[in-house]
Amino acid sequence: MTSPVLQTVALACERDLRLLFEHLELRLGSGDMVQISGPNGSGKTSLLRLLAGLMQPTSGEVLLNGRPLAEQRSELARNLLWIGHAAGIKDLLTPEENLAWLCALHHPAGRDAIWQALAAVGLRGFEDVPCHSLSAGQQRRVALARLYLDSPPLWILDEPFTALDKQGVAQLEAHLAGHCERGGMVVLTTHHTLSRLPAGYRDIDLGNWAV
Repeated sequence: MTSPVLQTVALACERDLRLLFEHLELRLGSGDMVQISGPNGSGKTSLLRLLAGLMQPTSGEVLLNGRPLAEQRSELARNLLWIGHAAGIKDLLTPEENLAWLCALHHPAGRDAIWQALAAVGLRGFEDVPCHSLSAGQQRRVALARLYLDSPPLWILDEPFTALDKQGVAQLEAHLAGHCERGGMVVLTTHHTLSRLPAGYRDIDLGNWAV
């Protein structure tokens, strides 16, 4: 059996003195898409943050390519792409400046690549517009343009469809499925019902791991 790229071992998470889930086991390999579902407060965002190395588990561990995440702090951004529920962009910067800044440390992107990525998400002509003057949906598209640049194969996305219109939702669904079909991997939360699912899709309901 092929070793998983991302794996959790007996993972547990506590928040505000309440144990959200425990003994959680997850294995993610090439071509897989895992949707994390469950009721509000079940720990969906917390789990994504654990997988991205942004939080420490109460117990258990997360392995990336067979090694604990805690041993790979300096390498995480080269191995996975995290886009949180908030757009995570700076209002005073333009879309081009935001993407250049976000990519600079680990996956530098040139101007042509950035403009192509912005065009891919429907922001042609907005490259030099300060982000504070963009709509919420356009700001979300700026963040999602990172998915159209050179990036790691593992994407961890918290509610990526937030603020997108119908066309944007369909485009993102197709892009995520295509990424998996090319051997990439996606872990996401969403309240949106996905209509395009890659062969490696599965759902993990945190309600089944609740204490």
